[in-house]
Amino acid sequence: MILVLINIKTPVSLQIDKLTDLPKMRIFMENNNLKLNKSEIARQLNVDRRTVDKYLNGFNKSKHRSKPSKLDSYKEIIQELLNSTTQAFSYRSCLYRYLQDNHRLNVPAPTFYHYLKSVPEFDMYFKKGKISNNSSNPVIRYETGCGEQAQLDWKESIPFVLADTGEIITIHVLVLILGYSRFRVYKPALKMTQDVLLHLLTECFETLGGVPSVILSDNMKTVMDEARTTYKKGKINIKFDAFKKDFGFELLPCRASTPETKGKVESQMKYLEEIRAYSGKLNLIELYELIERINSRVNNSICQGNGKIPLIEFSKEKNSLLPLPHEPVRNQYRIKTHEVKVNTAGMINVKTNQYSVPSKYIGKSVKYQIHDSNVHIYFNTKLIAVHALSNRKLNYSVDHYVDALSCKYIGKNTDEVKELAKHNLELIGGTFK
Repeated sequence: MILVLINIKTPVSLQIDKLTDLPKMRIFMENNNLKLNKSEIARQLNVDRRTVDKYLNGFNKSKHRSKPSKLDSYKEIIQELLNSTTQAFSYRSCLYRYLQDNHRLNVPAPTFYHYLKSVPEFDMYFKKGKISNNSSNPVIRYETGCGEQAQLDWKESIPFVLADTGEIITIHVLVLILGYSRFRVYKPALKMTQDVLLHLLTECFETLGGVPSVILSDNMKTVMDEARTTYKKGKINIKFDAFKKDFGFELLPCRASTPETKGKVESQMKYLEEIRAYSGKLNLIELYELIERINSRVNNSICQGNGKIPLIEFSKEKNSLLPLPHEPVRNQYRIKTHEVKVNTAGMINVKTNQYSVPSKYIGKSVKYQIHDSNVHIYFNTKLIAVHALSNRKLNYSVDHYVDALSCKYIGKNTDEVKELAKHNLELIGGTFK
């Protein structure tokens, strides 16, 4: 028989440096029938004797704080928002800004995002439907000089429920971003026809006070008759070609299926997802004002791409833009504008029908345009009313009519005034929306 000797290393000392070492000490003392001096251990570790006793009996301090979060008071609000059938929050940042603007949320963004991840139902809401990008194709980043280039695209087909009528509309937003400063211009529309595109682009250039030398665009049908591909140059349609020549810029269409080519404008689309958070909460005018606020906020915030504030960088870039063409040239691409005076009933005449505006504009001159099957009414450059184009004689907005009656019937509550407004409109044959 062969005797195999196995050498086992036996510990000859036990070192206790911290409270969590005490369970090992207890086992060692018990195995060797030794008595513990808890008071002496407490003195050496500079803790209470009862603390020593607790750790000897296997206590483990939790690594996580059990202190309630100050965001727990927002839990029901967040649940209600995320379970809404009309509102939608595509990104955590959209929910954060909505709560800031509407529920006085006052915590740092990282704290809020960490809280959402700590609540499984909230975390799952923002994870569902997300597709990871595992593409190994490198994206080459490049920069352009002052006034050299702008990128153009649509944020398309955002469904939106209007608060005043309950109507479901589809809103589109034209986005133009300057390559050097990252200054953006957002222009909303209900249709993406070529006339609307040229009208909005004209407004974009007027907002900038000039024209970039090159515009990078995708192969939208309102611009290209034939798409540019790897093997074909593509063909610009006649009307847009005339437009670009009148404004003096060159068009550079991207190759089909290469959205990363115009990555600066593509990255802007996530900011406009905030629109979905307000579905069912705003009327059309308020929706346009929301888009304007988003535009202003983004231009005044640090750009993640270059670490600079677009509005400040634009002050350096604007003098490098090409000059605008003369106004008669610009006017031929505008949707026709008409100037009218608001009558004593707070209405304007459009062809043979009348449309309401807020009562504070009574007696003032306003302008209107007809596009997207709607009458858009402006005071100076401010959009003050939008009405669906109608064959009815009188077309009132509920807010306008109630506003006018409230001035006359001081002391009546809003519900009473609304009922009176409906009754009056039934008698005079006006629409009430």
